[in-house]
Order: sequence, then C-alpha cells, then structure tokens
Amino acid sequence: MINMKSLSRENKFFLLALIPVYFIVVGLCVQPLDSIIQGLYHMIREPDFLITDYIAVGGMGAAFINAGAMALLSLAFVYYLDMEMDGHTITSCCLMFGFSLFGKNLVNIWAILFGVFIYANYHKTHLSRYIYVGIYGTSLSPIITQIMHIVEMPFAQRVCLSLFVGICIGFVLPPLSTHVHFSHMGYSLYNVGFSAGIIATVVVSALKSFGIETEQRLIWSSGNNDLLLGLLFALFGGMALSALLLGGEDVVRSYCRILKTSGIGGTDYLKDEGGLAVALNMGINGFFATFFVVAVGSELNGPTIGGIFTIVGFASTGKHLRNICPIMIGVCLASLTGFWSINDPSAMLALLFSTTLAPVAGEFGIFCGILAGFLHTSVALNIGIVYGGMNLYNNGFAGGIVAIFMVPVIQSIRDRVARAKGDLSL
Repeated sequence: MINMKSLSRENKFFLLALIPVYFIVVGLCVQPLDSIIQGLYHMIREPDFLITDYIAVGGMGAAFINAGAMALLSLAFVYYLDMEMDGHTITSCCLMFGFSLFGKNLVNIWAILFGVFIYANYHKTHLSRYIYVGIYGTSLSPIITQIMHIVEMPFAQRVCLSLFVGICIGFVLPPLSTHVHFSHMGYSLYNVGFSAGIIATVVVSALKSFGIETEQRLIWSSGNNDLLLGLLFALFGGMALSALLLGGEDVVRSYCRILKTSGIGGTDYLKDEGGLAVALNMGINGFFATFFVVAVGSELNGPTIGGIFTIVGFASTGKHLRNICPIMIGVCLASLTGFWSINDPSAMLALLFSTTLAPVAGEFGIFCGILAGFLHTSVALNIGIVYGGMNLYNNGFAGGIVAIFMVPVIQSIRDRVARAKGDLSL
C-alpha cells in the first residue's frame, strides 16, 4: 500500500492539478483552437449572472479550458503562498473549476481577490489566512461584469467603478464570513456563499437605487449527455478505483469512518483520513451526483457539472453519501408538489447545491435531512430575486437561511427530550 502522507508537497499539488488538466486536454480535443479563442472572448464579454451556461456561450472546449485554467490558478495561489495542502485546497480547486463553467472567468475575479489582499495587508496579516475566502468570494464576480455593461457610462468610468466595487467586496468578505459562521454554526457548508448573498443584496439594491436593473436570463445547453457522462464517469471511476487499488482494506475502513461523521463546517477529511480515502469519497460522490442528474432526466452542462463538482469538492470537507442523500431526497419530494418540475434548471441546481445542508442530515438524522432539503428548495427558488442572480452561490445564501431557521428549533426539541429523560426542570 502507498502511504499518501509520504508524498512531497509538490506531488500532492501535481496530483490535484491532474483534474483540471484532464478537462483542458478534453477541451482542446473537442473544439478547434480558433473557435476556443473566440469562445473565451464571448465568455468574458457576456453578462454572466445566473443562469449563464458557458458551454452554450463559448462552446464546450472554451468552457473546459476556462474552468481548467481557473482551477489551476486557485492551486497556484495556495502553492506560491507556501501553504500545505488541506481539505479546503481540494474544495476551492473543485469549486473554482465548477463555477467557471457558468459565471467565473479569467477577467472578472481579480478585483475581488485584490480587495482581499488589501484587507490582509491592512491588518498586517499574511494573505494565506484569507486566500480561501477570496477564492470562494469570487462567486460575486458577475457583479463586476454587469457593471461593465452599464452602457450609459463611459468605458473608463465603468472600469473604475467595477474595480472599486470589486475591491470593496473583497475587503468586506473576510470579516463578514467570519461573523455569519456563528449564525448557522457550521450547518451550512457554503459559509462564504451566505456572506456573499448578503453583500450581493446590498450591492444590487444600491445599483437599483441608481436605476441599474438586471433582467432574468436562462442560457442552458442540452444534448451533450453522452459525451459528458463518459468524461465524468471515466474521471470519477479512475479516482475511486485508484484509491481502492492503492489503499486496499485500509482505505475502505477510512471511508467507513468518514460515513460516520456529521460533516459540520470545519471538517477536514484530508487531515483526518488521508488522501486515498478522500479520493474514494470524491469518486463515489461524483458517481452518485452524476447518476442522479441523468436519472431524473436532466441535462449535463456547465451549471449541472458545476453542481456535481461542488459535491465532489466538499467530499474533502464535509460531504459523503450518508449526509447528502437525505437532502437530495427532500428536494425530489418537494418537486412532487406539482408547482415546479425537478427538471427545471433552477430546481436542478437547487437539487445539487442543497447539499450545503449535509451536516443537518449528518448530525440530526435522515428525517431532518429530508425536511432541510424540502425547505431549502422553496427558499433557493425564490431568494435569488433579491440580488438578481448576481451571487453564483445562491444556494449558499438559501442554505444559510434554512440552517439558521432549523438548527435552533431542532436543538431546542432535542434539549427538552434530554432534560425530560434526565428529570431536569425546564
């Protein structure tokens, strides 16, 4: 058996980089180079608030190359800050890849990251302390692009305003993300998504007060299931099989220990169980999420692959089959109400991203997990109107609200039962 802990720091980053490299190679194979360049240009210029599928905007090759380059960029940030790889390194890489298929690109992330850098410098703190917040916080990058589309303003003013807003967003992200974590107590894994929703609400409301409105949009590609299913199954199958072959019975025992955890925010399976167990968990989660999308009759495209890779990424920091299944079942049960279909684009994203509430199922059980998924759908499908789709982590905001609502109630019921059994007076 190979001991992953014996790998050098460089080799760990190299192995993780193989995921985006895999898709970059695929991208170069499925689309001509001149078309890729043109597609990347269209993706940069296109408004990219929810839902904007980069596969439809620029082509599959351009979308994969953009996503792969963005994921490698996130790894480069962590690597050159001399940080050791942990669970958040994997999560941030996968999220950057997934959301760069429908909203993030090589141009619209920099102002936000620079704002985080200014915040760290202002507090005389090393950037490594906040780099993950910065990477996650690029979920607000559609705001930068949208400001650049205010045609009533001269180009230079648009550039200056977008840079100013992006820097302000990056500056307030670290303190706000730290604060909101205490409100949901780690029961919503997309903590920065919750803080980003608050920021987006404030920024978009300010823009509306100056008459700047955003229209709803839906750019959603279809017809690529056969190709994308093969690509995803090959990747996730390779990850799971490699982990089993290299780890043997030890990796199975480690995976079983992962299944027993609640997955509450702050969990790091890479530190606790090692790289092979995480790779197995990632592969199994990826298989399950991909199969679920196809089984309910939906499309594999930029947004749904983004959702799949969010589940895969958080396989290192909280998600596993036992705590995501009840949440997703709850979303499916909600679709039986008849007011919307599980195949609707927004509902499909709610299905995949609802797993932010996995710790609720992991800590409080299957019934609470199903209820959390049921409630999450209603909130996620309606809360986006507040900020016009400008927060790519819409379900992170919705999940935070559901966690804040549910967890204190569940804990109070648990507390009363515990006190009653112990003959304690209330």
